[in-house]
Parts: sequence; C-alpha cells; structure tokens
Amino acid sequence: MKYEKEIKKLNQIQYDVTQKNKTESPFSNQYDQEFNDGIYVDIVSGKPLFSSLDKFDAHCGWPSFIKPLDENEITKKDDLTHNMIRTEVRSTDANSHLGHVFDDGPNGNLRYCINSASLKFIKKEDLKKEGYKEYLKLFKKSHLL
Repeated sequence: MKYEKEIKKLNQIQYDVTQKNKTESPFSNQYDQEFNDGIYVDIVSGKPLFSSLDKFDAHCGWPSFIKPLDENEITKKDDLTHNMIRTEVRSTDANSHLGHVFDDGPNGNLRYCINSASLKFIKKEDLKKEGYKEYLKLFKKSHLL
C-alpha cells in the first residue's frame, strides 16, 4: 500500500474518516471555525487540496470550500448510503474519504463539505518551512493602480 506508513500514524478519528468513510461530529471538529490564511492538505498524502481563500462558514459544522486548489487532486463518486443521493469527495492520490460536495454554496458555487479529520492545515507563515512555498503566491495582495 502506497501510504501504509502515513496511515499507521493517524489517530482513531482520522483513520475512521479517511479509511472507513465515517463522518466526524459537526461543530466540534478542528477546522470548522479556522479562518487563518493557509492551505489544507490531505492528512494521508500531504497533497494540497483547499485554500483558506475559498473557505466559508456554511453553518453546517464542517469546513466548507467553494472549490479545490486543483480539481485533479479530487475524485467525485456517487454515494447512495443513508437513504440519500450525494456526491462523495475523495483525494485522488491517497484515496482518502474527505466528505461530500453539494450544489448549495454561496453565489451559485459548490459547497465542498469536508471532514477536518481528513485534513492538515498549513498556516501561510509555515508554508515555506513545511515544503509548500509555491502556495505563498496565493496570499500576495495585488497592488492595483
């Protein structure tokens, strides 16, 4: 297995969410109310998935984003569990269960409703030392004349 070593380091809720398709409790997870600048990466692979610039408070109890950083890092599939029709979101490389995507985001956008347990947040000021310096450009303000 490609990420066997990383999976062994997961705590119980991270393992249950990413490997067993579970959902963490709403309103009591690590990143629901995290609104500092930075990026969110797959807890298993470390691949960048979402930016704080695309995060919003959907009042649903989980971190919500209007789009991924790179559509190629996200896989969508039908989820017919719990007597619902939903679209599951998984990370492409590690196949981690992330959450679900809905069409009720702000201003006609999507809402990627993501489990905190599937993510690791890298603050803007830590991007370089954590190996994600190329994402610093996302947070540079353009100076218009």
